Amino acid sequence: MTTTPGSPVFTLLPAWSAHEGAERVRTLFEATFGAPATGVWSAPGRVNLIGEHTDYNGGLCLPIALEHRCYAALSRRTDTLVRLVSAQGDGEVWEIDLADVSPGAVTGWGAYVAGVAWALREAGHDVTGFEGAVDSCVPFGAGLSSSASLEAAFAIAIDDIAGLGLGADDAGRSTLVAACVRAENEIAGAATGGMDQAASLRARDGYALALDCLDGSVHHEPFDPAGYELLVIDTRAPHELNDGQYASRRATCDAAAEVLGVATLREWLDAGTDLETSLAAALGRLVDDTTRRRVRHVLTEIDRTRAAFAAMQAGDWGTFGLLMDASHASLRDDYEVTVRELDLAVEAARTAGAIGARMTGGGFGGSAIALVPAGTSAAVATAVVGAFVAAGLREPAFLTSRAAGPAA
Repeated sequence: MTTTPGSPVFTLLPAWSAHEGAERVRTLFEATFGAPATGVWSAPGRVNLIGEHTDYNGGLCLPIALEHRCYAALSRRTDTLVRLVSAQGDGEVWEIDLADVSPGAVTGWGAYVAGVAWALREAGHDVTGFEGAVDSCVPFGAGLSSSASLEAAFAIAIDDIAGLGLGADDAGRSTLVAACVRAENEIAGAATGGMDQAASLRARDGYALALDCLDGSVHHEPFDPAGYELLVIDTRAPHELNDGQYASRRATCDAAAEVLGVATLREWLDAGTDLETSLAAALGRLVDDTTRRRVRHVLTEIDRTRAAFAAMQAGDWGTFGLLMDASHASLRDDYEVTVRELDLAVEAARTAGAIGARMTGGGFGGSAIALVPAGTSAAVATAVVGAFVAAGLREPAFLTSRAAGPAA
């Protein structure tokens, strides 16, 4: 808890040190399974700076990995049984045989973990069962990829204990990303794209990850917003991506791409001469107003992400902030994935001095981010809390982070 004299208290969520995270899961593992774990691995959550709901449309994203990580302690078994315990759970051991894992057959949080092992086995890799313990300082349900960090932590751990060697280079990590995406889509039942998993497994310490979701290529660009810092606002509004809303947006985009005769909306944009021409041509062929607004968001967001990347390279953070603002407006008005708490967090942060602010992640709750002048995070957080209190809303929590490293 942090406080400014005469102002509301705000809650800052710190990242654990690597030692603290490792000790937490080692202790939990040994207490649960009666023997030391073979090792400990971890993977970061993420914030997406810009490029929202573009990944499953073949678009562009610009995330950074957080210092906040999910930690996993594992030991390999000789059979195909998976047994798991979570510090965020009720202490009960979740278990399943990998032979029983299939789409629609697994329930509970362990689906994200068992799904990764299942996907690797489906891809032909020799993966046995294992025992695992997990603990995390990635805020759960905050839209900061707590599920992807869970998948990635176990993916890199399974890779290591099975001797697959996939974590050694970016090509292999791309294979692990694909397994994590299959786990989330087919076993856990959340129709997300691959941006979260790519950020967790393919990020680089100190860099933003410019991810092209059409061909899977990445470019690492230093993230050092001189004179500014990134404040993350966990609105604590409920956030679920497997409740049908996210899948509905994806289905609408897929249907629009089919009408336009392309595999992804990105390909429609790339086939045109410029955004204005491509957008006008697309909207002219789509008759449903909701579909038109969804497509307008995707095409303009891809274009904004290109512009934001150029601004980042040029160190033009004023332009970057304006693009963040425009992204939020598009997500609010055209894609309709914000909620009252997200809109209020963004508005209050801007009023308190942020040069740009937007929701981050899938939306329908979760978190917002604000680019604020260096040294003002506490003042901005205090102002945001005050706005939430005045509106009769549950107080948000906050975190700050530099661009951190990948799963290891």
